[in-house]
Amino acid sequence: MALCSLLLLMLPWLVVAGRAATPGCKIRITSKGLELVKQEGLRFVEQELENISIPDLHGKEGQFQYNISGVKVTDLQLALSNLHFQPPQHLAFNINNASISLHFRRQLLYWFFYDVGSINASAEDVNIRTRLKLSMDKAGRLKISNMSCNASIARMQTGFTGTLRKVYEFLSTFATTGIRFLVNRQICPALQYAGLVQLNSLLDTVSVRSPVDEHISIDYSLLSSPVVSPDTLDLDFKGMFYYRWNETLVNQAVAPVIKETERMVYVAFSEYFFNSAMDAYYQAGVLSKEIAGEEVPKDLEVLLRASFFGSIIMLSPAVVDAPLKLVLQVLAPPLWTIKPSGTSVSVFAVLNISLVPVDQPAIQLSSMTMDAKLSAKVSLRGKALQVQLDLRRFRIYSKQSALESLALFPLQAPLKTLLQLTIMPILNERTKKGVPIPLPEGMDFTKEVVTSHVGFITVGADLHFSEGLREVIEKYQPARASRAQKQPQLALALPC
Repeated sequence: MALCSLLLLMLPWLVVAGRAATPGCKIRITSKGLELVKQEGLRFVEQELENISIPDLHGKEGQFQYNISGVKVTDLQLALSNLHFQPPQHLAFNINNASISLHFRRQLLYWFFYDVGSINASAEDVNIRTRLKLSMDKAGRLKISNMSCNASIARMQTGFTGTLRKVYEFLSTFATTGIRFLVNRQICPALQYAGLVQLNSLLDTVSVRSPVDEHISIDYSLLSSPVVSPDTLDLDFKGMFYYRWNETLVNQAVAPVIKETERMVYVAFSEYFFNSAMDAYYQAGVLSKEIAGEEVPKDLEVLLRASFFGSIIMLSPAVVDAPLKLVLQVLAPPLWTIKPSGTSVSVFAVLNISLVPVDQPAIQLSSMTMDAKLSAKVSLRGKALQVQLDLRRFRIYSKQSALESLALFPLQAPLKTLLQLTIMPILNERTKKGVPIPLPEGMDFTKEVVTSHVGFITVGADLHFSEGLREVIEKYQPARASRAQKQPQLALALPC
């Protein structure tokens, strides 16, 4: 019986523990977005292949000796390429029927004939097949965890120059076979380095945990590995703001759902995303505002002194001209509610009105409860999520009695005006700065369209590269010392 009781007590916890974590933020990249990434990625691949380091080559076959040096890539033609999603966790990047033009120096010795010159060669019908596996690392960051590569060169064509061009043209098979072997052997290491090191350094620019301002931070760690379908890549982020790094707010909100595929990228935010920000600010103790002395508008000051004149005379007539102080203190974290009709924020606070005589304790005149509802317009600019707040409903009342609440009614309109003139500009100045979206450096959103659903917001947008991949990578990647080292020469004996 005791065991059954224990199991009943643990059942709710077991249900929660067995359920997958609900994301506060979700990002979907579609095939249209991948096409833009392919265009930028192709330029990056061209730059990588143009810079491949091909070692010198020397060999001997019978009476024929050769030495090839200074091999340089002079031109690339990557006309046919394809980048597509490959379930369950891969991206496939293929290049077909490409050509690579080369220029190098030659030294040839055949019996007692010696010739020196240059060779222009071309690797034709080059085919490259790569697969990149996307996963989540221990820190919750998106990573390329593995990459497979297969490259092939169907044929090499060469053009000799020099005094003995006709004599040695028939012997070009030795040299071209060696160069074909070397070029083919360098393609995949160059691309694997680009994927596993350079592209991962680009993904490192997405902060998992980063400060939003001097008060709170945000956690954009992945909750699971990426989910890849034939047309989309979906990423589920924790999307939680926090005051202290070890704090966790339980997510009981509706999970955001993205069904659309028309735009390049979609970002969805649940009520939990915004409510965790409100909770973090509340825990930080910054949801309060003091308005005192000259900050109180004159017309409001006159009205307040007239409204509480009787209380002032009864409490302390000597301080009737003392400065006024208004302290607005939020009682609980503001609550966001997202509906198809729009987004609102409910705020409950207490407003204390006091006299503050010089060198004397403050004299409280009134403590009233404030119930306000704000409308929130969410937008995405560049790579920052912004919010514009507007005070829609405002009500003050007293918890002491209905009669006192009735007496406060004349103050309702002036106090609402005070909030609109003093508090709302401060809030909107902060929300205008925005919150960064987990997107790599060099990428921004454009042509954003915001749609409200029950419990979450989706933003459909296109992508724009404000910087090239190479520029961003070179800015953030450590020096590539290992690749700068001179590669050793190779000696090959090649059959005809």
